[in-house]
Amino acid sequence: QVQVVESGGGLVQPGGSLRLSCVVSGRYYSIYAMGWYRQAPGKQGDLVAAITGGGSTNYADSAKGRFTISRDNAKNTVYLQMNRLKPEDTAVYYCNASIYDSLYRYLEVWGQGTLVTVSS
Repeated sequence: QVQVVESGGGLVQPGGSLRLSCVVSGRYYSIYAMGWYRQAPGKQGDLVAAITGGGSTNYADSAKGRFTISRDNAKNTVYLQMNRLKPEDTAVYYCNASIYDSLYRYLEVWGQGTLVTVSS
């Protein structure tokens, strides 16, 4: 069974920074891509940033220039460095891993989420 576990959320003041981490564990063949999504209270969840195994990245317009997604393939970990945080960044952030399992089936696995609160 494949698991995805996020960490690094918390309370930060506007203009501050946080780094989220997401680790994939379990038995699988390969990780195709990983991404961060967020859902604010009462709103639809949206993609924040994603990265493929080859390092190609994709960002939401709201994240461009402030957030950076990176990946350590050796550690099966993806990071989201968030700078110049704004109150509207407040949300539960979820990590998603698109993987091929040990039977070469394509699966998407989600973490439990980590809360980021931007407030003074």
